[in-house]
Amino acid sequence: QVQLVESGGGLVQAGGSLRLSCAASGRTFSNYAMGWFRQAPGKEREFAAAISRSGGSTYYADSVKGRFTISRDNAKNTVDLQMNSLKPEDTALYYCAAGLNYASIRPSSWGSWGQGTQVTVSS
Repeated sequence: QVQLVESGGGLVQAGGSLRLSCAASGRTFSNYAMGWFRQAPGKEREFAAAISRSGGSTYYADSVKGRFTISRDNAKNTVDLQMNSLKPEDTALYYCAAGLNYASIRPSSWGSWGQGTQVTVSS
């Protein structure tokens, strides 16, 4: 498995921006698709964005499309999530995940997870 550590969460006003980062270690980073999921209190974990192993393909949930951008740096073993035009409904614990299929939105399809970083958007 690959070990993942997220950073960059915080408190921001609606309309603001945050950039999350995830650092990977333990296995060859470029062998894995990478994804970001989120979980709000009382709700199930949901898919937000994913990127293919090379970074050439990305996939977004409809709820974040046009506002969030996922990117990766295989030389630095990092994957980022740039979040713009944030809304209160984006408030959640955000998780970085590694897997084999970037197009899968099911959390069970992703084998490695970070501990999460909290994003809170105030209205």
